[in-house]
Amino acid sequence: MRIGFDAKRAFANKTGLGNYSRFVLDALAVHEPAHEYLAYTPKNNRNLFDGFPTGSIQYPKGFIDRKLSAYWRYARITRQLQEDDVDIYHGLSNEIPQGLRKAGIRSIVTIHDLIFERLPHLFKPVDRAIYRHKFKSACKRADSVVAVSDQTRRDLIELYGVEDSKIKVIYQDSNPVFQKQLTAEERSRICTEYGIEGPFVLCVGTLEERKNQHRLVEGFAQLKNHDFKLVLVGKPTGYLQKIRETIDRLKLGDRVLLLHNVSTPHLPALYQAADVFAYISIYEGFGIPIVEALHSGTPVLAAKGSCLEEAGGPGGLYADPYQAENISEQLQKLVTDVHLRNSLSEAGLLHVKQFAGEHIAGQLVQLYGSLC
Repeated sequence: MRIGFDAKRAFANKTGLGNYSRFVLDALAVHEPAHEYLAYTPKNNRNLFDGFPTGSIQYPKGFIDRKLSAYWRYARITRQLQEDDVDIYHGLSNEIPQGLRKAGIRSIVTIHDLIFERLPHLFKPVDRAIYRHKFKSACKRADSVVAVSDQTRRDLIELYGVEDSKIKVIYQDSNPVFQKQLTAEERSRICTEYGIEGPFVLCVGTLEERKNQHRLVEGFAQLKNHDFKLVLVGKPTGYLQKIRETIDRLKLGDRVLLLHNVSTPHLPALYQAADVFAYISIYEGFGIPIVEALHSGTPVLAAKGSCLEEAGGPGGLYADPYQAENISEQLQKLVTDVHLRNSLSEAGLLHVKQFAGEHIAGQLVQLYGSLC
């Protein structure tokens, strides 16, 4: 089979959709090499995916398509796919171009989440309208829809009326850097570089309202008889002020550490050194930070109500993200019970195996084959 991919995000986005796109393309190339994979992108100038074969990267061919790359991805790419004899086109980031069915090209779209529908107040109306049009149109026109979690599958059925039989739940794994165990010396050196000492609870994620860090701080403040610190790692937004105000109000200035510029190569050390990983985001499509924690052997505290229980499985405890008291209750169990932490760590390492690249690549190729 010759499969084409909307790979713009793989070459342009450092996180999120970029990580997913790189994971899929790399997993297929490594574990299912019998097929041909072509990655279509308007440009490749950020050095984010050097491992992908340059001969398999496809760019707009004409002057107009290079200048109007957004329109190329929306419609004109279909003719190029025909010329390249592509059998299946997989939109890795919630959209596919027009005209695929008429051109005789089978299609798949991956839908990551419908957060903008579940939490509309966090998005501008114009953005919601654009996302809704793209996602609905892609689901209607695609031959199959990949949902990255069962939660997303349920959302697609409930909110967009997508037929269950059309949806295939296929998970994803995290960046391989989180699967390599560092030495105790390496972990200690990197933690010291960021001012982290003693036992700590780690939270990694953009500091934004949906990630709910201020309630994690509130829950942390209610812990009793402990010497833990809370380390919040993430890109700052306007929500950072609310977090700071919560820290000041609860007089936790010496117990909570805010870090905004931790490099990806350093993150595994923080995950592996942490005693607990906490991620109580109100809503997610999957929850890659939880997978990163499980690979690190770190037990998880996550939120109920979306997909995080799928991601963490038996590797964590779960709390109501709107109730600081419940967050604190579950966190208290983790910071005071070493045996519980160890048992969750072992269970998490087993659970996370289902997200391995080899397993996911096999599922994708099986889906591609069913369409051909």
